Amino acid sequence: MFEIAIVGSGPGGISAAARAAELKVPHILLEGALHLSNTIYRYQKGKHVMAEPEALPLRSPLKFQAGSRESILESWDQDVAKLGVNVRHGAEVTAIKKTDAGFELSIGRNDKIQARNVILGIGLQGNIRKLGVAGEDAPFVQYTLDDPDEYEGETIIVVGAGDAAIENAVALAKQNQVVVVNRREEFARAKEGNLRAIQKAIEDGVIECFFGSAPERIDKLTVGKKPGRMILNTPKGRAQVLCDRIIARLGANPPRTFVEACGVKFPNDDPAAVPAISEKYESNVPGLYIVGALGGYPLIKQAMNQGYEVVEYILGRSVEPADEPLLRAKFESMPGFKSVNATLQKIQNAVPLLATITPLQLREFMIDSTLLAPKSGEAIFKRNDYTNSFYCLVDGHVEVLMDDSGDKRVVLNPGEFFGEMSLISGRRRTATVVAGKSCVLIETPRRSMKRLINSVDAVKKMIDQVFVERAIRARFGEEATAVQIRDVVKGATLQRFKAGDVLFREGEDGDCLHLVRVGSLTISRQIAGREIVLSYVPAGNYVGEMALLGGGKRSATAKAAIATETIRVERDAFRKLLAQNPMLRMKLANEVKQRTAENITTQAGASSGDVISFLIGQGVGEATDVLLIDESLCVRCDNCEKACAETHGGTSRLDREAGPTFANVHVPTSCRHCEHPHCMKDCPPDAIHRAPNGEVFIADNCIGCGNCERNCPYGVIHMAAKPKKKPGLLQWLLFGAGPGPGESPYDPDSHEKKAVKCDMCKDIKGGAACVRACPTGAAIRISPEQLPEYAYARAP
Repeated sequence: MFEIAIVGSGPGGISAAARAAELKVPHILLEGALHLSNTIYRYQKGKHVMAEPEALPLRSPLKFQAGSRESILESWDQDVAKLGVNVRHGAEVTAIKKTDAGFELSIGRNDKIQARNVILGIGLQGNIRKLGVAGEDAPFVQYTLDDPDEYEGETIIVVGAGDAAIENAVALAKQNQVVVVNRREEFARAKEGNLRAIQKAIEDGVIECFFGSAPERIDKLTVGKKPGRMILNTPKGRAQVLCDRIIARLGANPPRTFVEACGVKFPNDDPAAVPAISEKYESNVPGLYIVGALGGYPLIKQAMNQGYEVVEYILGRSVEPADEPLLRAKFESMPGFKSVNATLQKIQNAVPLLATITPLQLREFMIDSTLLAPKSGEAIFKRNDYTNSFYCLVDGHVEVLMDDSGDKRVVLNPGEFFGEMSLISGRRRTATVVAGKSCVLIETPRRSMKRLINSVDAVKKMIDQVFVERAIRARFGEEATAVQIRDVVKGATLQRFKAGDVLFREGEDGDCLHLVRVGSLTISRQIAGREIVLSYVPAGNYVGEMALLGGGKRSATAKAAIATETIRVERDAFRKLLAQNPMLRMKLANEVKQRTAENITTQAGASSGDVISFLIGQGVGEATDVLLIDESLCVRCDNCEKACAETHGGTSRLDREAGPTFANVHVPTSCRHCEHPHCMKDCPPDAIHRAPNGEVFIADNCIGCGNCERNCPYGVIHMAAKPKKKPGLLQWLLFGAGPGPGESPYDPDSHEKKAVKCDMCKDIKGGAACVRACPTGAAIRISPEQLPEYAYARAP
């Protein structure tokens, strides 16, 4: 009989076992693998592991800091041995049964042990999914990849369409012939950086891919040079691929069935749901505790802290959670503060959006967030700001000023949230928000809010619902009542389009209009047998109203310039709204008249549409600010590059010559400051930010991982070594400040590299140095909204 049985030696389980060993508590750590922490062990060789959240202190007898997979595993092995942890390897727990004395744990078919308490630290990996076909366990078939560099000159089939499969395939393709088998028609689940990498490898012929295909069987061959083959079912029939090796990266089955068999209840049937546990990590089964990813906390440091704390709770000790001091420091300034738990409870009671998450998830959410108590009349953010924080109202009220005069105001009360428009669209703030009396707000950074939206479906649904209602109200609600708008919202739906997808075509019947929520569109017509782009429509605008007002056919084609989301408003509901509001109908008719006149002007200079199409193809459709050079004015002096380098410590963030040209319009290699920056999406230290005026910049805490460089589709980020130290006064007087002829501006002794990109000279008065340094006015920066005017002026 053990006091504590720990199942699984992941970060949470191994930390719990270490704490039990440190306190001399009878325990056993049961691990099915022959090594500790199997999840981290299966990481790709050399993978850099982050120690997030940085602000959270570590509470564990085991050491842990950011580093390579190998260094972390070695450190844990040493600490476990030093503490004398009672580990049993090869001990796969097949059942846990509640008994009068505690629990009976079945190991394999015959072995059993007894324990008074059980800690589940098994994570979400469960059992690795196999191919499910004959030959799935052939000697040349594997389901993990440790080191891609071990294989050279082989033909390797990679089965899967997720990030692990893509990363393996791309890495292996450097010195092997790689064939990817994707059951679907696209890589829908991949991160954008991986998606671009695999698409480029396929386009370049480096990797061959079978789309919409599935393995039928695997045969072991006794003749020929290859040890095996895979028979595939493809859209064109059966195909045979001879191979040296098959690597299947198909994910893993979640352990829900096993956990439920232990008596643990889940709050709902959502496959992504985590078990309901108390603040002390206890499940609905008394004495059975859950820590780590299975409890909703996949971060290593959090799981390790939970492992430490759960042992303390089992022993009946009062232990302050590791995040308690951080939360207390945040909450102490809140009016009426009593305790951290009381404040968290008040927040969940006050904000319906946060009532859908677990108390432990709320603690993590609040660590990332800031509690604000602004003075009455203080601006939270202003119209046209480029900030993207999200706000929840806990107490008091705020006023939303819908126009610059401040005459049109909307009051938001406790429990409501705001800031979702810029969070989702990536565009400027559409209104100014000022604090009312006794206002208490939660401000959450974009990255943390996105993580919550992606992990809790109920949060996403609530935000989407409010976004749709507010977007329709903001666009058409000035002349309509709340009831009338509600009728339109009922039938509205969210639509998603890939770049190049058509929303509607010229000549079709008009059955709806689209409000652009994320992304942008081009509007085009067929003129003299050619498709001519007439206009560009960014997020926050609408298309398709012409046919609904006139009752006729579509006068143009609307196409997604980039990945785009829209709110689709149905024809009958919209026409009913217009019938009830003659003023709204008149307003829209005037807008249609103006838009028609602009389109006629563009048609008259049809080549301007070619310029717009060219610029959209260069990523201007998702830009907020882009550098363009008029080559008819450019004298190739390179003052723009020199000014950029002088402004940024000797490193130019601009390559004037690189990039394509059309009709004397040149797009150099320079940051587009995208509305949804690709570089931001996978930055481990969260070092990439957006300034209030829209500039996307890289902070000093960059770790040089290179993710942003890989994720940028426009090649405007590069990794640079540290610049040389600034010279002293004497050296400056004798030799100057910059490098000499042929000298590098970088420190030759520095092996550390940091990401470098254009920041639009955000801290310098007068704006971008490249534009100010241009002697002929050839270099200019424009926003996408200026595209039609710019294109018309420069069309040949």
